[in-house]
Amino acid sequence: MAGEFVERNIPPGKDCGEYPTWGTGSPSYHYIFKGNANEDEYPDDACTPWYHATAQIDSIQVNTEVNGAGDVNVEGDVKSNSGAHILSNKKNQPFDIPHPNKKGWRLRHVCIEGPEIAVYCRGKVPPSGIIELPSFWKGLVNPEDMTISLTPYGSWQELYVERVMWGTQVIVKNNAGGGINADYYIVARRLDDDLVVEYEGESHEDYPGGNDGYTFSWEDGYVKGLIKKYVNENLDKEP
Repeated sequence: MAGEFVERNIPPGKDCGEYPTWGTGSPSYHYIFKGNANEDEYPDDACTPWYHATAQIDSIQVNTEVNGAGDVNVEGDVKSNSGAHILSNKKNQPFDIPHPNKKGWRLRHVCIEGPEIAVYCRGKVPPSGIIELPSFWKGLVNPEDMTISLTPYGSWQELYVERVMWGTQVIVKNNAGGGINADYYIVARRLDDDLVVEYEGESHEDYPGGNDGYTFSWEDGYVKGLIKKYVNENLDKEP
């Protein structure tokens, strides 16, 4: 009967009401008390045995696992590995990891979907034609496996990538010798890209190599709900 309090008849002269908890918050982690009284043996004239249908607590420590069939709803971040990885409810699920080459710094990115583990950057090509790649590029991506797209503005420009220097700069030139007015979009594969895109199996548990480091799967309620909602709204529509 979760979700409500179950109450017996209150004997005359007894105050068996439910009252808010009061006192000083304890920083100690102790197990929640569980009584051993059988319901059939519980005295009829005793106060109502309340149970927690809902609860509020400032902090909880779980030593093994959190299991359940419902949803997990939070206003803040979901952290793992002592905060090394953060799953936030903001801005399309960012993740937060230690910076690959700056001690004492961290790196926060937003996940996009695709058949590889990749990182992108974009921006305006400087008039010099020298695109400075992000500082985190080194040690995070393979500089030999980049896709570089250039979009000219205003008029046609004979733009091309002359070379990539030291994995830190992209040199863009205009073959016609004029100025450069363009945007760039660069995608690079991560050094630790070991993603198996398609595999045989009935669930995510069949993924080759296990699921360490992965958060979402088809079986997760949130993602599954989004997909089902999209299918239900668009399946029967005319193209």
